[in-house]
Amino acid sequence: MRAERKPLSTIMPEAHVEVREEAGGHALVRLRGQLNFQTTGACWRELESKLRGKSIRAVEVDAAEVELTGGIGAALLRYLSEGGMTPGARVEMHRLSPQAETVLNAFAAEDFRTYQPKRPAKLSMPAEIGKFVRHLWEDIGDQVRFLGSITRAMTIALLLPRRMRWHEVRAIMETAGANALPIVSMVSVLVGVVTVLEASHPLANFGAQIYLADMIGFSSLRETGPVVTAILLAGRSGAAFAAELGTMKVNEELDALTTMGLNPIQFLVVQRVMAAVLLTPLLTLYAMMMGILGGLIIMRSLGFPPLMIYHQIVSRVDLSDLTVGITKAALFGVILGGMACLRGLQTGEGPSAVGVSTTRSVIACILLIILVNTLYSAVQYLWA
Repeated sequence: MRAERKPLSTIMPEAHVEVREEAGGHALVRLRGQLNFQTTGACWRELESKLRGKSIRAVEVDAAEVELTGGIGAALLRYLSEGGMTPGARVEMHRLSPQAETVLNAFAAEDFRTYQPKRPAKLSMPAEIGKFVRHLWEDIGDQVRFLGSITRAMTIALLLPRRMRWHEVRAIMETAGANALPIVSMVSVLVGVVTVLEASHPLANFGAQIYLADMIGFSSLRETGPVVTAILLAGRSGAAFAAELGTMKVNEELDALTTMGLNPIQFLVVQRVMAAVLLTPLLTLYAMMMGILGGLIIMRSLGFPPLMIYHQIVSRVDLSDLTVGITKAALFGVILGGMACLRGLQTGEGPSAVGVSTTRSVIACILLIILVNTLYSAVQYLWA
């Protein structure tokens, strides 16, 4: 007959914690049972709740009846003995069995203190400002040096096209561009729809709703088309560039390329920047058409004939507006390609380094895109 399987809770021994507070800030902790992967967590939480925040100056731990199974129980004892739950208190551990003492000694107290996370020093306001300014100045220097390296590498690639790996450029353009058409289409159409909806009522008060066509034409070609496309690419493709290069940096693949005599900028960065410069204007043209289409849908629902809308746009919007939008798109392509790759190359060490670089890439790209767009519009307004 098949034996009945017992629940796991009846097979695994339990562990118990007793904490007794005495006069003079003294506490007695008694541990009993087997500390394993099932029981240690509950004991740890119970000790934290009973000891944390209390004014305790001395702790005695009676571990005579403790059995350690694996490292997790030893971690609890080491954390308790080093004052992790009672900061500043003197902790003494008594009657530890030879087997448990052998396991605990594998987790040396010196290693515990060495690898404890260091709390950052609290700086004054002037020191915080100075630290920020110093980091900003260093980052600007890195950007200038990186811009020089990119300019040199791009010049070599244009003068010697055979040295450019064009198949990788095409692959990047397909991944970052063709696959981004759905999101670019949806966002551009919705921006065009919102633009016409928000402006229709104010213009109706003056009987000038026909100028909605002018507005959607100018905004799509000069502003929303290039800006929306660049921001979408910064969040989608720029983040991918930073994550790819950051992962290579963490895995020491960039160091391996350098050891083999290959320049990472020439071998990896130039292709991504070239793809971004070629891709952004093409996607911007598509976003311009989708934005105008979204505005035309709303204007058609307001009763305007399609031919009237077409003639209004053609008579007001000329080639110079399209040139402005494409020029902005090319500048944005250089920004998002270069900044994303720079943040990827600046990736530090640790499990969160790639995520930090990706976040910095998106923030820097969007900030620079908005800044360059503002400066471009201001200079064009002053020179007009």
